[in-house]
Amino acid sequence: MGEIILRSENLNKHFGITHAVKDVSLSFEKGEIHGLIGENGSGKSTFCSMLCGIYPISSGRFLLDGKELKVKTQVDANRAGVSIIVQEMGTLSGLTVAENIYLGNEDPFVKNGIKNVAVMNKTAQALLEQYGFGRINASAMIDHYNFEDRKLVEIVKATYFKPHVVVIDETTTALSQSGREVLFTHMNRIRNEGNTVIFISHDLTEVIEHTDRISVLRDGELIGTVTSADVTPDDLKRLMVGRELGSRYYRTDYDEPVSSEVVLSVENLAVSGEVDHISFELHKGEILGIGGLSECGMHEVGKAVFGASFHRSGTVRLSSGVHINSIPCAIRHSIAYASKDRDNESVVISDTIRDNICLPSVDELRTKRVLLKKRLDRFAQNHAEQMSVVMTGIGQYVADLSGGNKQKVVLARWLGKDSDILVLDSPTRGIDVKVKADIYALMRELSKKGKSIIMISEEIQELLGMSDRILIMKDGKINGEYRRNPALGEEDLIAKMV
Repeated sequence: MGEIILRSENLNKHFGITHAVKDVSLSFEKGEIHGLIGENGSGKSTFCSMLCGIYPISSGRFLLDGKELKVKTQVDANRAGVSIIVQEMGTLSGLTVAENIYLGNEDPFVKNGIKNVAVMNKTAQALLEQYGFGRINASAMIDHYNFEDRKLVEIVKATYFKPHVVVIDETTTALSQSGREVLFTHMNRIRNEGNTVIFISHDLTEVIEHTDRISVLRDGELIGTVTSADVTPDDLKRLMVGRELGSRYYRTDYDEPVSSEVVLSVENLAVSGEVDHISFELHKGEILGIGGLSECGMHEVGKAVFGASFHRSGTVRLSSGVHINSIPCAIRHSIAYASKDRDNESVVISDTIRDNICLPSVDELRTKRVLLKKRLDRFAQNHAEQMSVVMTGIGQYVADLSGGNKQKVVLARWLGKDSDILVLDSPTRGIDVKVKADIYALMRELSKKGKSIIMISEEIQELLGMSDRILIMKDGKINGEYRRNPALGEEDLIAKMV
């Protein structure tokens, strides 16, 4: 066994009556990439949040290089030599790229109480160049950059000061394949410098390929630690869920006819710099997959259909003839939307599960213009239970939920609305295999009831496994169209993506 850099001893975390982490004692070695996996709600992100000062520890402790680690904030953790790259957005709007990189660590640029912005920008730009991100301007506002570029900035922010331990929590789900390769390069660099990476991901093949050892949590408890080279994805699934989990959670049918009834027509749709005059139709009961590389424009198509795009031209029209030009219009006419950027665009994380589920259905829940608490509670409880949200109650704040349970809340609010058309952008991003299977089963159930789904995905197997028809986008245009077929393979789709 190698030299231990970090150890947790009898670590516990309580959220009210919920025991999220239960007596976990776990060691991490110097110069290793250590995978940490488990189902949503297994405690892995909570474990790392305590390490990084995001959550206080209920009991137990961390030892870093043999000394007890006592941190109350992420800045404290950084100064002690521990950093984290989170799953959702980890940069702050309204600040420049440089200000985000040095947030909480501006002292080197301050003299006599005055911050030397020019020097800070120049130093940050040199870092960006060093990391291979030179196209990002250190002096520009972070808001000018997309989700992936902001993640690249976070890589710099979390690693430039060479911390002893770097936590990477579901970061790959926000990155394209090229972005992932950049991240893996820096993970290997950290390991080669003798420091440690704790890598959290639901992509089990990815975990095996890019780690040295893997620890498995289940229901807040440590199940065990294995050597990555000695296990398969199926081995890890069994450890995660405590039983055999069938690998065939995609559709197995290939001959079910799709209705000829068109429920939505998109004509000559364009969004400046994103989408270049595309047209397509969505049929009743159809699961229409839209795929491509991260910057192909597919994510903007989802927003445009929901009326959420600025500077959109072209038409989005229902079979009734109604034109969808705004979010209220879309909701009013039974269109739902789940964004890839879940925390910022799909839920209100600072509000309760009840309020999030009820929000789109407020008009229907009113009784003579009055919202009755009992009715709201019953509505939210029914739909949270329907989606099997793991929670302390509907009064729990969404911010305290795992990624998979947040996504269940997103889907519960639209099930409550009984929307006829669902635009699901990256619906299984950052979600474990069991919840992923539940969402796929829900999609099939909805399509059989005549609901129509646009599923936007960067996962090729998801597109092949769930879609009745697939549109592949490249450079803002539709570059290929495929109907469901057992002979259709990954190479067919990839050829149209690149």
